[in-house]
Amino acid sequence: MNRTLKKIWNGVTTLLVAAVVILAILLTGVRVIGLTPYAILSGSMEPQYPVGSLIYVKKVDPTSIQVGDNITFVMNEELMVATHQVYDIDPEEQCFYTQGIANRDDAGNIIHDGSPVHYENLIGKPMFCIPGLGYFSDYVTKPPGMYLAASAALIVLLLTFVPDLIDKADAIDKKKAEEKAARERLENENRKANPEN
Repeated sequence: MNRTLKKIWNGVTTLLVAAVVILAILLTGVRVIGLTPYAILSGSMEPQYPVGSLIYVKKVDPTSIQVGDNITFVMNEELMVATHQVYDIDPEEQCFYTQGIANRDDAGNIIHDGSPVHYENLIGKPMFCIPGLGYFSDYVTKPPGMYLAASAALIVLLLTFVPDLIDKADAIDKKKAEEKAARERLENENRKANPEN
């Protein structure tokens, strides 16, 4: 493989590996610093959290939540997760009253959620979001997306070794060609030294 082509190949594979590493950090690695990613798949909090966003939620003490904060919580027995805004807090009953800021009636008033959120159902508070990444996250966390993502990561990893494999194959071919040329030279010299053979 010539040097220019090898440099281009190495540059492309380095970028691909960096992209895979960045995606891995954004999708799972952030857990190391106490953030849990969640995909936004409904429009109840638009435009703050657009559909398809990935939000990063930090676990917080329920007593630190204030009216106006957005919280991520377990919504029901099926363990569905939602992110809505707190419009009232009942510290005695230890619950939050929430609303999706985009859920409005015909008059344009925000519709409040039907059930309060108990402190023990609080997952945390969203710290930031990345628009569009939620679709990707949702896709790669379930089959078949999970298998495709793992396969793509493996292919990218294997592609980083292609130049080395080509170089090794070229070196073996070059060595064989040199050995063949040396044998042919030796045979020619032997024929010249012993013309009757």
